[in-house]
Amino acid sequence: MIPLFAVTSSSTGFELSSLTANDLIYGFLAFLFSVLLSFALTPVVRVLAYRIGAVDVPRDSRRMHTHPVPLIGGLGIFLSFALSCLLFVPVLDKRIFGMLFGMLAIVAVGIVDDRKNLRPGVKLIGEVIAALIPLFSGVTIDSLIFAGETIVFPWWVSLPLTLIWIVGITNAVNLIDGLDGLACGVSVIAAFCLVLSAIISATNNVALLAFLLAGACLGFLPYNVHPAKIFMGDTGALMLGYALATISVIGVFKFNAVISFLVPCLILGIPFSDTITAIFRRILHHKSPFQADRGHLHHKLVDMGFSPRASVLILYAISALLGIVAVMLTGDNVRVGVFAFLVGAAVIVIDFLVIRSSTKARREMGVIEDSEKLEHREEDQTVPQEDPKTEEGEAK
Repeated sequence: MIPLFAVTSSSTGFELSSLTANDLIYGFLAFLFSVLLSFALTPVVRVLAYRIGAVDVPRDSRRMHTHPVPLIGGLGIFLSFALSCLLFVPVLDKRIFGMLFGMLAIVAVGIVDDRKNLRPGVKLIGEVIAALIPLFSGVTIDSLIFAGETIVFPWWVSLPLTLIWIVGITNAVNLIDGLDGLACGVSVIAAFCLVLSAIISATNNVALLAFLLAGACLGFLPYNVHPAKIFMGDTGALMLGYALATISVIGVFKFNAVISFLVPCLILGIPFSDTITAIFRRILHHKSPFQADRGHLHHKLVDMGFSPRASVLILYAISALLGIVAVMLTGDNVRVGVFAFLVGAAVIVIDFLVIRSSTKARREMGVIEDSEKLEHREEDQTVPQEDPKTEEGEAK
């Protein structure tokens, strides 16, 4: 069939990927199925969460909600994504099956954690075991292209490097799961950026995987936006980080040595940067890197007076900006990518400063919380409270 359109590299002019009208229609229908299935399954998962007692009760100032909210919402996202993959992905090789079985394992870890509050060490062991499943199915960072030469990594470099990447990104997404709709929305943006990057790199099968993941997240998002009716919990946050990490290994590590790591790091810029700063912050304060605190990006925005909804939108904008730059780099269009980043960053900073400068305007626009609530939260932070969860990325 004649291609409907082709994506070409601006630097070399060679064709990278061709998509036909049938490809686009097929992909859209698969995406729509994933959205609708997730939307239909989430109420069922919500009832299940109440049945098994997977409910988050706010007990400290880090949590943004004021009443019990059911967890394990990520189970609906996983079921939607997995079923959509089995139905619509045309080539189900061992790497995709390895990813799906690994996701099943990480979902099991998340459900137990949402129900029983696992210790950090036990939880980490579960994450490593889940990450090993796709590794031994061929999902590995086994080579890079540098200066036109392909550098093949020996197994003793490839396996640890991939393991660290998957476990690291899994926990990074889990870390930002602190406001209604934040982790899910950022994952949607990251998934769409992976779709574009995969199309540019001529890995359309990977693009479909990311497209289905975005659809599953979008179907869940209406239940998760502020005020949330259900949380993803560690079930969803761990699973989304895991999925994004494995999909990026399968489809994004196809470029030169710098771009290979830079593109996925930009796409996952918010969780990646928040994780790095959290680790250093806790070490500098002589605390365990696994000890939860109230110093994440979303906490800082709320403490400045922004409402949870406004804080989430600000982080969405930053995540989208970084994703656009990543896609530009994927297509070797560095100049446009850098320019887009500078313009976008300037607009975000100006908007942030203007909105922050006027408390009255912020309250009228709905981007600032009621002053009494804000003062009450600040008072709560001065009173030390014990937290039943001591690991990263627990429910809000």
